[in-house]
Parts: sequence; C-alpha cells; structure tokens
Amino acid sequence: MDNAHIIELIKKEVVPAVGCTEPAAVALCVAYACEALGSVPEKIDVKLSANVLKNAMGVGIPGTGMSGLPIAIALGALIGKSSYQLEVFKDCNLEALAAAKKYIAEGRISIGLTADSDEMLYIDVRCNGSESRAIIAREHTGLVYQEGPCVPLVDRRASLGAEEQEEASEELTLRQVFDFATTVPLADIEFINESRRLNEAASEAALEGNYGHELGKTLTRPMGKGIFGDTIFSHILSATSNACDARMAGAMIPVMSNSGSGNQGIAATLPVVVFARENHNTEEELTRALVLSHLTAIYIKQSLGRLSALCGCVVASTGSSCGLTYLMGGGYEQVAASVKNMIANLAGMVCDGAKPSCALKVSSGVSTAVLSAMLAVQNHSVSSYEGLIEDDVDRCIHNMTRLGSMGMRETDKMVLDIMTHKKS
Repeated sequence: MDNAHIIELIKKEVVPAVGCTEPAAVALCVAYACEALGSVPEKIDVKLSANVLKNAMGVGIPGTGMSGLPIAIALGALIGKSSYQLEVFKDCNLEALAAAKKYIAEGRISIGLTADSDEMLYIDVRCNGSESRAIIAREHTGLVYQEGPCVPLVDRRASLGAEEQEEASEELTLRQVFDFATTVPLADIEFINESRRLNEAASEAALEGNYGHELGKTLTRPMGKGIFGDTIFSHILSATSNACDARMAGAMIPVMSNSGSGNQGIAATLPVVVFARENHNTEEELTRALVLSHLTAIYIKQSLGRLSALCGCVVASTGSSCGLTYLMGGGYEQVAASVKNMIANLAGMVCDGAKPSCALKVSSGVSTAVLSAMLAVQNHSVSSYEGLIEDDVDRCIHNMTRLGSMGMRETDKMVLDIMTHKKS
C-alpha cells in the first residue's frame, strides 16, 4: 500500500464522534430511514446484530442523562441528520429530549436481533412497516441500503463480500506501518494532530463534571497521588481515563475515534500525547508517534473486524505502546517487541459492551502499554516459546485477531446471553 492510500486510510478511520459509536451508528441509520420517509415516522422497527446490541445497551447518550438504545433511536428520528455522521446527537437540547422521551413513552419503537445477516456490525431500520428502510453494515457509517419515497434507491448489499476481500488483499504489515510513520513527509501527516486537540480537550472537560466511575478524577485526588504518585505514568492513566469516563457517561464532548470507536481513539492518542509532553519530545516526534499509534490500531482492526469479543482497548493500547516505544527512542525491532509484550499480556480481554466501566479496561490497557514499551526499549520481548507469540510479529498479531474474531465467538454469545438475562 503506497503512502497516498495509507493517508486516505487514516483519514477514513480517524474521525470525530460524539458519544459511543454504536448507539450513534443506530441513530445515524434511523436518520437515514427518516430522511427516506420524509417525516417523523409513527413506528420504528430496529433490528441489530448481537455485537451492536451488546455495545449499545448500557452506555450514556450525549446530552440526555439517559442510557441505551430507545433514547438514541428517538433522537435519531427527531433531530438526527445523516450529514452529521457519528456526531448525529450534536443538536440535542432540552426540547428535543422532552420530545424523545414522549416518543418512547408512546411505544413507537421496537428493537430486536436481526436474522438477516451474519455481519458483526449490522443495523436495519424500517419506518411505518416498510414505508422506508435503511441498513448500515460492517462500518459504523457504512450505508448499504436506503429506500423510501424521498430518496433514490441505494443498494450496496451485494458488494459487502467483495469489499471484504479487497480490504484483506491490501492489508498492511507492522514494518510498513513503522516505515510510513517515521519517514513520510511531516506535512503529509500533520492532520493527525487534530486527534491530539480533540482528545486532550475531552480529557480536560471531563474534570468539570463527575462522570461515570470517576476513575480519572480518582487518580488525581490525594488518595490516587498517594498510591500512584505524581508521575508520567499516573498522568497518562488519569488523562486517558478522564476522557473515557466522560464519553461513556454520555457527555456532549466530541472525541477523535479510531476504527469506529471513540475509546480506541482516546487510548491511541492520550498516552502518546502525555508522555511526549512530559518527556520533552519534539513536535515532529509526537506527530510521528501519533501516526504510528493510530495506524497500528487500524492495521490490527483490519483482521479483527469492527466488533468482536476482544475488547477494543487491547488494540488501541497496542498502538499506543508502539508510539510510546518510539518516543522512548526505540526503533522497529523495539516497536515489534512492544507489540509482542502487549499480546502476551492482554490477548483474551473480553468485551462486555460499552459502559462507564470501560474506563477501567482502558486504564488496564494503557498501563500495560507503558510497561510493554519500557521492556521493549531495553530489548526485553516475550519469546516465541511463550503462548501466542511467534518470531514474526505480524503472525503474533494475526494469532490474537484469530482468537478475538473466531476463537471467542461462543464467548461473545455467552456474554450477550448474560447481559440480556440479568435479574433486576
């Protein structure tokens, strides 16, 4: 893959989002269906893949003080605009919230699992029976079907398999990722610094409220400083956790996502930014480290898929470990070692949906990223005699993604079964 295509790939995968991307994608699909109808529908029927349902059940919806899919769907119908993409909730206000609550109370929304597709990310919205319909599949903004009286027919469903094969044939390697990040002309990648601006702002804004489990704030309080100290490590953990706390609680704060996940964007960005600032790295080093982090996460996601039983923080934290290793003075061999160290530690961390406690998982991933980088720059790497690790780092990555995408399928089903049958 040449530089131009890699830059295009990063710009496609690193985009702003408000709130958790799964309910945002559902609301976006509702907006597409309502625009096809030309009015607010009397009834909305939403069918979802299990992974979308899992990730949207317990997460806060921006500007509402509420969690879950009904409010996301109602807002998508009443104030959603497809042009906003994953910032679909940004027009939410008190008037819209009151109308959305009324819409829910009137019993206009039905939600269920789809039987029409085995895609991990699949959202099918029908308005007023079948007067209009929209489908998003594979990618959070990937509209593959839209039909209704107010739009021309869009039907790309048959191309899903072909696109998947094309993407696989253009898959990166870690060597390509590293070479691109460290040698591409700086002017071509300075756009990545927008992720720094957005995610730092999100972390700082989180301090103005009490969001989620307040993990980030806890780390900055006297007890947190007494245990973790006032160190680069504690600052990395608190900054990253702050942004995740706010996002999962539904704060109306935009973040820069990675591969369809805001938490992945946060975890790929903030550890690198905080370390570079406190280690006095140059602006160029920081920019290149951010590209290395984000592109590594994108590469891993290429074979793992958008949604899986493997927690996304494992992927993003592996990216940030690469960026940290580079900022610590490591070259390609050390970066590869940091990836092996990450996989040896975190492979198998289960995703049990998007929710406030994701901040705990992100902090676990980020702390492991720091440890893995520290070992790697001292040329300590988990050996090929251990577990999932092989000499070839790309094979290590594929071992982990095979585990997450295929080996943990039954785990995924069990997690959803537990989540949907909890006793209140």
